[in-house]
Amino acid sequence: MLEIRTVSKTFNPGTPNELHALQAVNLTVNDGSFVVIIGTNGSGKSTLLNAVAGSFCVDSGAIFLTGADITKWPEHKRAKLIGRVFQNPFSGTAANMSIAENLALAAYRGKPRRLGWPLRKHLLSQLRDRVSQLNMGLEDRLKNPIGSLSGGQRQALTLLMATWLRPEVLLLDEHTAALDPKSADQVIALTATITASTSDKPDSAARSSLLRSTRNRIYYVCHCSPPLVGTIELYRTFDPGWSATLTWGFLQGCPSTARCRIGKR
Repeated sequence: MLEIRTVSKTFNPGTPNELHALQAVNLTVNDGSFVVIIGTNGSGKSTLLNAVAGSFCVDSGAIFLTGADITKWPEHKRAKLIGRVFQNPFSGTAANMSIAENLALAAYRGKPRRLGWPLRKHLLSQLRDRVSQLNMGLEDRLKNPIGSLSGGQRQALTLLMATWLRPEVLLLDEHTAALDPKSADQVIALTATITASTSDKPDSAARSSLLRSTRNRIYYVCHCSPPLVGTIELYRTFDPGWSATLTWGFLQGCPSTARCRIGKR
């Protein structure tokens, strides 16, 4: 379970560029759940994910994962428990390294460091098997630089790397936003398949699917000042173009007299 308790973060404090990105944010994500955070540009969605991943230290509050207080943990230590896929398909891989070398980094993530040849025969066999499941024909191109691939192919491999060792939490930061519609469809389908296969919940396939109607928690960052992270529970249906249809509703607990309305997208 992931718990975020009254987390705040201000960038450039005491300067004209001071920005209160997170203000006393509280969030609980139970094991096996699929949670969506939506909000306008600049509302703090990526900042919240960065705080969980350890990209920076928060000013106040605490973050717990599987019962451990990870607030002070550096990013590389949190990587043992957290998988992440960025919006930019070029951010999750090393362009000048081969497909096999990138995947080997993921396979050895969190393990003791020692000198040795990483691409051993048994690992290469495992890499080929796992990559073949992407159905992109990349299993015969493991020696190719990953920088020679398309954005969709790199994002699919990044998703595979993020889940190679089953993470306690998987952070997806609009991971199809920079892709063309066809590539986005492929990555969405792979996301559903991979998250279902890495979950130990019996109904994980139904809950993890991004291509059918689901009833999961949706967290919305409203435009009030300061912004409020509230919850709504609405049915939504994803179409292959990653557009969500939401019923009309209001953000619970919004202090605004107009109340932040959430409608069809």
